[in-house]
Amino acid sequence: MQRVPDMMKGMVMGIATLEDIRRQCHNISDELIALRHELHQIPEPQLYLPLTAKRIEKEINALGLELTRCQTVTGMCAVLRGKAAHPDIHHRPIVLLRADMDALPVVEETGLEWASTNGNMHGCGHDVHMAGLVGAMRVLYAHREELKGDVVFFFQSGEEGWNGAQYMIDEGMLKVAGRMPDHAYGVHVWSARYPAGFIGTRKGAMMASSDTLKITIVGRGGHGSAPHEVADPVPVLAELILAIQVMITREFDIFDPVVATCGHIHAGKVGNVIPDEAHAEYTLRAFSPQARTTLHSRISELAEGLARSRGMEARIEFIPLYPVTVNDGAEVDFVQEIVEATLPGRWAEQETPMAAAEDFAKILEHIPGCFVGISAVEQGEDHRHLSFNHSSRAHFSDSVIADCSTVLAAAAYQRLTSPSLNESHPGKVLTQS
Repeated sequence: MQRVPDMMKGMVMGIATLEDIRRQCHNISDELIALRHELHQIPEPQLYLPLTAKRIEKEINALGLELTRCQTVTGMCAVLRGKAAHPDIHHRPIVLLRADMDALPVVEETGLEWASTNGNMHGCGHDVHMAGLVGAMRVLYAHREELKGDVVFFFQSGEEGWNGAQYMIDEGMLKVAGRMPDHAYGVHVWSARYPAGFIGTRKGAMMASSDTLKITIVGRGGHGSAPHEVADPVPVLAELILAIQVMITREFDIFDPVVATCGHIHAGKVGNVIPDEAHAEYTLRAFSPQARTTLHSRISELAEGLARSRGMEARIEFIPLYPVTVNDGAEVDFVQEIVEATLPGRWAEQETPMAAAEDFAKILEHIPGCFVGISAVEQGEDHRHLSFNHSSRAHFSDSVIADCSTVLAAAAYQRLTSPSLNESHPGKVLTQS
């Protein structure tokens, strides 16, 4: 029997213990691995994933759960009703567990026997996330008689920059169980950066916000031999790119940093013609809402002022993507205790936020919760020299699928069998009667 941390003593209620949940998740590991391999071979990017959805719906229907489909894009929620729940929806807790389903438009180069061959790739581990959530769904279903509340299994498309969670939120799918959930949990696997065995996160900002910035400097083109007769936008754009970097290093707190990366520049078609316009496209990252807002306003002021000083115009378009992924402090404490109770020795704090972004942040804007990272590095591999997520060679170990199921299932089970625990971690949870 695993040692139960002090916080959990007296809270393991019902027929099962947290060790039972862990063992049951690992007992179905082979089935979950087979499911992961199947999903890995049919990767679908963006917002419309018919093959993936069909396979996940098969798992949901096999358990007879309530199924609600998103109408605008691929996405679905399954609801498991706890048999020990109060009959009034407002007097029982609800937990949301989430997995993303979309892949990347990347040609896979892992060399795996079950690698994708359709030109797309599950290069960010979403196949592992889906299999892990299916495992949690199966185990929690087996304990439905003990659950004093409900579970929402939230499967979404379009996480990779397509705003998939927002489509489902806009359709009201956070409330498919009858009202807004009280707690939200999700996991994300990493193919490198963290050593094998790592499970952890951090309080507050866990991942960055992400926005796209498009800048056009509008001048007046002409012959390349006579720049004095025109208004050349190219050097102004070049000056602006450098000025933005100086601004970041001199105006932003190093302990609340921002990132502005210019990944695309375009102006003209031939060398002897000065174009009318010069274009740049950026990705912007920040670790606090305040820094995000300031970055947007300062870039606008800098671009407009610089262009004006050169007799030109700056056209600026911000495309907001994802907010900062912010973990609730009490929820992090709760998940840490869950991990230490089920997978002892695995928990480690994520020391700094990650500059990647996640649209689970959209869910955390509505529901207090926790997003957890799990290393999918194979035992014995050096995490410092492996390909990270989004690489065509990124590899995620099958061994962590059951761990993903364990973290999700144990968190939900504990929330839904221990009313006193919900009271000690107030979110929107109402005291059960």
